[in-house]
Amino acid sequence: MIVVFLLCVFAGVPTAGQTLDVCATCHVNARCDDKADGSGKVCNCKYGFVGNGRTYCQDKDECQIGASRICGQHTTCHNTYGSYFCKCLSGYSPSNNMDVFIPNDGTHCQDIDECRISGQCGEGGQCRNMEGSFECSCQLGYRVHNGAEPFHPDTDKASCKVVDCGQPASVEDTVLLSFTGTTYGSEATFVCDEGFIWVSGDNISVCGANGLWRGSTIVCEEVDCGSPPALPHSHMLWNKSSRIGTEVVYQCNSGYHNVGKGNVSICTAAGQWEEPPVLCQETLCGSPPVSESTERVWNGNTAPGSTVFYFCKKGFFSKGGHNVSVCNENGQWTPPALSCQEISCGDPPLLPHTGQVCSGSSTPGSTVTYYCKIGFYHSEGNNVSLCTADGLWTKPNISCKAKCGPVPFLANSEVVWHKRSVVIHRCVEGYHSWRGSNVSVCGVSGVWQEATLRCIEIKPPINHLNILNEKCLHWKAEKYEEDTEDYKVTYVGSRDYQRSFHDKRKRLLSSKADQLELCLNLLPVTNYSISITAVSARFTATITTNTSLPVPPAPVVYYREFETPIPTLRLRRSANTLDPISLYQVFVLPIEEIMLFDCSSPGRPDPSRKSKSSSEYITAQIRLTQVGTEMNFTVGDGLYYGGFYNAPLENGRNYYIILRAVSHWKTALKSSCVLWAKIGGTSYVLKVSSLSAAASVGLVALAILVGYSCIWFFKRT
Repeated sequence: MIVVFLLCVFAGVPTAGQTLDVCATCHVNARCDDKADGSGKVCNCKYGFVGNGRTYCQDKDECQIGASRICGQHTTCHNTYGSYFCKCLSGYSPSNNMDVFIPNDGTHCQDIDECRISGQCGEGGQCRNMEGSFECSCQLGYRVHNGAEPFHPDTDKASCKVVDCGQPASVEDTVLLSFTGTTYGSEATFVCDEGFIWVSGDNISVCGANGLWRGSTIVCEEVDCGSPPALPHSHMLWNKSSRIGTEVVYQCNSGYHNVGKGNVSICTAAGQWEEPPVLCQETLCGSPPVSESTERVWNGNTAPGSTVFYFCKKGFFSKGGHNVSVCNENGQWTPPALSCQEISCGDPPLLPHTGQVCSGSSTPGSTVTYYCKIGFYHSEGNNVSLCTADGLWTKPNISCKAKCGPVPFLANSEVVWHKRSVVIHRCVEGYHSWRGSNVSVCGVSGVWQEATLRCIEIKPPINHLNILNEKCLHWKAEKYEEDTEDYKVTYVGSRDYQRSFHDKRKRLLSSKADQLELCLNLLPVTNYSISITAVSARFTATITTNTSLPVPPAPVVYYREFETPIPTLRLRRSANTLDPISLYQVFVLPIEEIMLFDCSSPGRPDPSRKSKSSSEYITAQIRLTQVGTEMNFTVGDGLYYGGFYNAPLENGRNYYIILRAVSHWKTALKSSCVLWAKIGGTSYVLKVSSLSAAASVGLVALAILVGYSCIWFFKRT
C-alpha cells in the first residue's frame, strides 16, 4: 500500500503596493538564498547548473574533469541535463548492482569473475580470472587449436581440442589385441603374432599428452620346438622342420602294432612337441570275440592267421552270414557275421474292440485268449490264437459288436473322432471349452457315458477400452474364472513440432477386477499410442489419443519500482517440455488514471517515438528455447526482440510492465500474465484480467489537481 501525504500552497500575484519579490525573479534552474550579510535575498543556480541565477542557468558538464576523477576507476561518465551518471567498463560491475549510478553513496566498479561461469573456456579449457577480463588455457589431455596459450574465446579463434594419437602403430612380430580409444590416456594391448612367443618387454602402449603412443616394448621370438622325442619300437616320418604347426608321424616297427590313441605329434605355440599318443605293442589277438546266441570251435592259438568257427545254439536258427573269425596282423580278430535268431511268434495279432489274456510267452505252443472290450459283446467266431512251429500265430475270427446307440450331442460342439465305443468332442468356431471332459464312452450296460464338456462364447479379454480426462485408461476385463490377470501397458508419445521428442514408458498391473482403471502421467500436446496386453490370455488392444495444450506456468519475477526510463528486470523460471512452442511477451502499459488490462489482449506492434497513444503495446517477444533458468531484460534499450521494437520510454511518464507467457500450437493458444515492474513516481490503480498473483501490488488511485502547486510524499506500507 502507498500512503500519500499532500501539501499544497496557492500560487499568487503580489498586490498593489507590495515590493518586488527577488525570489520571483529567479531562473527556473535557480534557488533563492539569504545573503551572507542578511541584507536580503539572492538567486543562485542549482547544483549542476552555472550562471547568474536570474537571466540564465546553463547545464554544467561534470564529466569534463575526467571519468576516473568524478566516477572512479574503470568507469565512463555520461553528462545529463542538470546532472550526470556513471557506468562501469566491460569486465566490471557496479557494487550496487545497478546499470547506472552516481558515486555519492560509495558505489564503485569491481572486477567480474568470468571464471564463475561453467564452460567459459569451452570443452577441455581451464579459466584464469584477470583484472577486467580473463584468459584460457588447456587442461591435461587437451591441446590448443588454431592459436596459442593463453587465449580469449571471444577475441581469439583458439580453442582446446582433445589430444588424439590416431590408430596405434604396429609392432614387429605382434598383432593389436585391443585398444580403448585414440584420445589421451587410452591404452592399446599387443600380443605376439602366430608362430611367435613373448620373451620380454611391456605389451601395453599408452596415448600421451603429446599425441604420441608410448610404452610398448614387447619382444617376440619365433617358436622352435627342436627335435621331436623318440619312442620305443617305432620310427618317425618328419620333414626336419621344428616350427609351430609342424607334424611328426610315428609308425610301429615290424611285429608291433599301435594301441595308443593316435600316431601324430605337433609343434605347439608354447615351443614344445605334443606328447605322442603312440604306444607300440607286440602283436597278439588274445581271446576271440563272443557272438550272441552262438557257440565256437577254436584251438586256442592267438597268433596272426589263427581261425575260429561259429554255429547257432540249440533253440535258434541261422539267418545267414559268415561264420569264421581270423586273427590279423593288427592283433585283432575279424568279427563273425553269423546271425542266429530264436524261434518266436512275436506279438499276437490285434483285433478290433478286443482285449487279450496271455502268459507273456511267444514260443511255439503258446496261446492267447481274446475277449470283447467294455461296450461290446461277443457275437460269433473263435477267440483263441496259437503260436506254431514256423513262428506264426493262427488268426482268430472273434466278432465284437457295440451295445450303445447314437452318438451323444453336446451344445455348441462337434464330433472330431468316433470309434464305435469312444467319441471325442470339440467346441465349434467362436466357442472354447470350459472345464469338463471331452470324451463320451459306451458303457458295459450299453448306455453312453456322456462328456461333461461345456462350450462358451469367446470374447476379447480386453473390451470397451477408452481414455478419461486425457490421463486414465479404462477397460472391461472378459474372464472366465476369478483368476488374477497380469496386464502390461506400453505407451509411446511423439510430437509433430518436436521431432527429437520421444516419450516411451510402460506400466504393469495385476488385478482380479472386471472393471479396471489405470492413470498415466501423459505429457501435454503429445500424440500417444497406448497398447495394453493381457499376459495370460495373450491378447493386445491398442488405442491412440492426443493430449491438449494447458495454460503455461507463470514465471517467478522480481517485482520492482523504477524511476529510470531504462530499467533492467529479472525473472526465474523452470524448464518445461512445452518450451519449443512457448514464448514470453513483454507488454508496456502507459498509465492514465484507472486502467483495465486483459491477459488475452493481442497487443499492438511497436509504437513510434512520437506516438502519444496510451494503449498498451508489445515491446519484446522472446522464445522460451532461448531463455535459461534466469533472465535479465532491459526495457527501452532500442533493440528488436522477436521482430518487436523495444522502444525507449518517455521521461516523465508512468508505465506498468507486464510479462505474458504464451503456449501456442496450431489453433490452440493458452497464456498467463504477471505484473513485472512499475516505472515512474505517480500511483494509479491497475486492474488486470486473468493476471497471475505472483507479483500483485496494492496501489492507490490519485486524482489530478489543477490550478495548485503540489508536493507529493510517498510512503510504502
